[in-house]
Amino acid sequence: MNKRVLINGVLILAAAAFVSFGLSADAVAQGQPQPAPTLPPGMKGSDAKDPRAKLKAGLFDAGEAAFGIKHLTLLKKPAAFDVGTDPNSPMMGKALTALGIPPDAKIPEAMKLSFAPLAFANSDIAFQGKHLFLGNFYGINIYDISDPAKTQLITSMQCPGGQGDVSVYGNLLFMSVEMPNGRLDCGEQGFPPQTAPGLPSANKDRFRGVRIFDITDIKAPKQVAAIQTCRGSHTHTLVPDPKDPNNIYVYVSGTSFVRQDEELAGCSGGAPDKDPNTALFRIDVIKVPLAAPPDAKIVASPRLFIDPRTGAYNGLSDGGSHENKGKPTDSDQCHDITVYPEIGLAAGACSGNGLLLDIKDPANPKRIDAVNDPNYAYWHSAAFSNDGSKVVFTDEWGGGMGPRCRENDPNVWGADAVFGIVDDKLKFESYYKMPAAQTEEENCVAHNGSLIPVPGRDIKVQAWYQGGISIMDFTDGAKPFEIAYFDRGPIDAKALVMGGSWSAYWYNGNIYSSEIARGLDVFELTPTKFLSQNEIDAARSVQVAQLNVQSQQRLMWSKKPVIARAYLDQLERSKAMSAKDIAAIRTALVSAEKKRSGKGLKRSVAVVEKAQAASKNAADTARLKALAEVLRSPTF
Repeated sequence: MNKRVLINGVLILAAAAFVSFGLSADAVAQGQPQPAPTLPPGMKGSDAKDPRAKLKAGLFDAGEAAFGIKHLTLLKKPAAFDVGTDPNSPMMGKALTALGIPPDAKIPEAMKLSFAPLAFANSDIAFQGKHLFLGNFYGINIYDISDPAKTQLITSMQCPGGQGDVSVYGNLLFMSVEMPNGRLDCGEQGFPPQTAPGLPSANKDRFRGVRIFDITDIKAPKQVAAIQTCRGSHTHTLVPDPKDPNNIYVYVSGTSFVRQDEELAGCSGGAPDKDPNTALFRIDVIKVPLAAPPDAKIVASPRLFIDPRTGAYNGLSDGGSHENKGKPTDSDQCHDITVYPEIGLAAGACSGNGLLLDIKDPANPKRIDAVNDPNYAYWHSAAFSNDGSKVVFTDEWGGGMGPRCRENDPNVWGADAVFGIVDDKLKFESYYKMPAAQTEEENCVAHNGSLIPVPGRDIKVQAWYQGGISIMDFTDGAKPFEIAYFDRGPIDAKALVMGGSWSAYWYNGNIYSSEIARGLDVFELTPTKFLSQNEIDAARSVQVAQLNVQSQQRLMWSKKPVIARAYLDQLERSKAMSAKDIAAIRTALVSAEKKRSGKGLKRSVAVVEKAQAASKNAADTARLKALAEVLRSPTF
């Protein structure tokens, strides 16, 4: 038996433990890491000649490669959240216990390194004002980002239960809890060891669902509500209702096992044809009265997968094919749902399908379209373009625990898929996968990201675990391309140690990355041939009061000269205007700024409108129209 087969065998044992203890059910469902496959005929793999392909390994001294991104700082994890890389350390034993695996279990060291760190993994990020909230499988860390390059830890809150996804709204902080070691009181003592195979023993002190904290005192969050759900909360999404400012809604996506009725009355994991109350094939909707959050409760459990003709709950069962080898699996869960309240739509990444939902009535979302893709294994997350005309889905092939960016991994597997939205239907346009080949020791697959607000373009920054961060332009949904990246080498040169970027988000001028094993990274963009300083400055001019990436809000730009300069740079790049006209408008803008008056820009407006009338490219036409609006009435 070779090393790889041995590891796979142990992984199967570990997977059984995960199923019992509810950790990363989506990861287990994707199967165990396999040797790099032979590239299927007609498919293209990743680029082994890319500068990122063979970086030096190391936890804090790994080799780095970057283009268009400057790394400002790395804040290492607080000690209480740092499991380290010693497979025999007390922290590693604590991590194994948290996962439901005895610390003395006969598991190879390499195997421990692969999955034990998950118990202390950094996860998703939320922002509000000068504060950054970093989720972790063991709690939450809150940072002050007033000076991004000198980001400081404000407080740590230990509260185990994975996976700790966070959102923030006003003075309330929301946290997802899914693992069975979560307790109502946030205690770290867990529960008595399991005495028999199967589900953990029922216990009324167990908590799986969504916690709500009052953060009026940012240094001392206080739990004010804990809403139990049958499958726990893998992720959640805040849904502001434009018509109802007194409440906020929470869509809860549970991907783990269904707990026993003895622990939470009414929970059932039965087959839908035999048990109409099954907790499978649905999400939960929590209504939170903002004036009285302790009164928060589940108000609906919509059956998003139902067949409208027959009423069957499992109406969508056309799971991805390249992992299932042609055998469909039921879609009985959503991994993540991104809502865009202003346009009344949500995009659900729901295991075997991508869904488009009508959320005009937030408490009762309705499926209006569903798609599948033969190259997808697990629909993981989604992001709308700012105008709502496109949506980018990610495929978390392998659940994030395996190397999926090797030279022989097809570049359409574990990738992004760009869909256009036409008449409330999803229309496939293209794939995008970060192009650099990664090693066997680097977990790598598409994961979480957000839009970068460059006017005139659709740009997304996205995490790829140990594939690092990749920024793509998907203005033309049929031809997305990479414009910037940052990557480190693997944590270990011989074993796959769980790590990498979980989420990479733009917030008020900087990129923040939740690094699973190392801590919190902060970046800034630098100009390249693909992105000018004016475009970066225009993006930095967009400031929001808070950001929960799964609750998308429309980005708006001012009419300041920097916005006009960003459009001019784009029009120069695309050659949509002559160099002479662009130079003349730039000169006129300088003069207008000195005079703090736009009266002298009339000729510039006329030139732009003439170019707009002649434009044959939709993106350039939109840029020219927006440029004319800025020049017509600029603000200084």
